[in-house]
Amino acid sequence: MDESGHDHRNMPYEVRGGIALHAAKLWPFIQSWRRLELDVFGAELAQYKKEIKGCKLMDKDRLKWARQGSLMPDEERRRLCRVFFTKGLEGNRPCRDEFTAYGQACRGMAEGVFDLLCNHDARLFASVVPRTIERPFDFTYENYLRKDHVFLFERYFYFLEEKKEDGLVVMDESDQNEDTRFVRRLHNYFQRTATGRYRSTRIVPVPFFVASDMAIPIQAADLCIYCVNWGFRLPLLGMTATERLDVKDLTCAWIAKLQYHGEGYKDGQTFKTHGIVYVPDPYESR
Repeated sequence: MDESGHDHRNMPYEVRGGIALHAAKLWPFIQSWRRLELDVFGAELAQYKKEIKGCKLMDKDRLKWARQGSLMPDEERRRLCRVFFTKGLEGNRPCRDEFTAYGQACRGMAEGVFDLLCNHDARLFASVVPRTIERPFDFTYENYLRKDHVFLFERYFYFLEEKKEDGLVVMDESDQNEDTRFVRRLHNYFQRTATGRYRSTRIVPVPFFVASDMAIPIQAADLCIYCVNWGFRLPLLGMTATERLDVKDLTCAWIAKLQYHGEGYKDGQTFKTHGIVYVPDPYESR
């Protein structure tokens, strides 16, 4: 699980979410990721002090570099990428062909990651909130999960129920104070509310925090959430903020394949539910 746009600066929305990946497919996914990284970049990025993140792979400039020249043969792209990385470490400016190779590698890595996620039966979940939303001064539930986060875990629970599986929550560590507050809210929701206690029969309510540069699945979640923020919209529900067409065109079909679709239930009634939920105001009552 990761988040995007929580600094309320450059992103159109505040998004929290991630991917669900079965434990039996975790190691095959990681192995496939490493092979993909070598295939597109010609090296492991960690050797050059770089990390794979959505905001980097899908950066406007990188996608523009990818389009500034014809599609390169694989070996040529890998060779020029290694030169690009080496020049970066040395403080030298790469040439045009090296920028092109790196841009095409970034685009290829993004497409490859989405393909790997689909091939390993991953499912995508996200809650989306307008970045303009501010907490009311009289809000009295600061120590409980916000509505959008409740909806996010609700959908994860429905997915686990459908599969008859239990699920962990693994999160990208960020600011320790913020992480501590989120853990407290999770605890209160899963331990002090009837709905939360029921959902803890499937969701282990104690998250694990990891450093994203050391956890490949977190990097995959980061890419997905970034692309939801810029390239996925629900206009009929009011989710109509400006989108980046380069991100949308590249990833919307992948997001459609990955998004969870299933059935929820309440008060004896069943209904269709989806992995990505838009919440116009997370502080309003349901």
